Amino acid sequence: MVVAEEGKEIRRAVDTGKVAFGYRQSQKELLKGEGELIVTCSNIPKNEKETLDHLANVEGKKVFEIKKTGLELGKICGKPFVVSAMIILDKGKSNVLELIK
Repeated sequence: MVVAEEGKEIRRAVDTGKVAFGYRQSQKELLKGEGELIVTCSNIPKNEKETLDHLANVEGKKVFEIKKTGLELGKICGKPFVVSAMIILDKGKSNVLELIK
């Protein structure tokens, strides 16, 4: 999938679905068994990435690493802060789950 489409689908999920932002919030939702997809930025700290990967693997969830920094991912989501990780709880009208195919 083209990078522009990745951003567009992530933004659509933010606008029409339900999303939780941040490493800690993503971790909490994974531990509850919630979420459909975890999106991480390219510069997330290694230990946080490994933790989310492990939890996602245990829960049978998918992880997608976007080739953007946390600041760029925040901008895509329309947020004025860095987004190192986010979890898609409800994809809404987006096709964000197709990013991992």
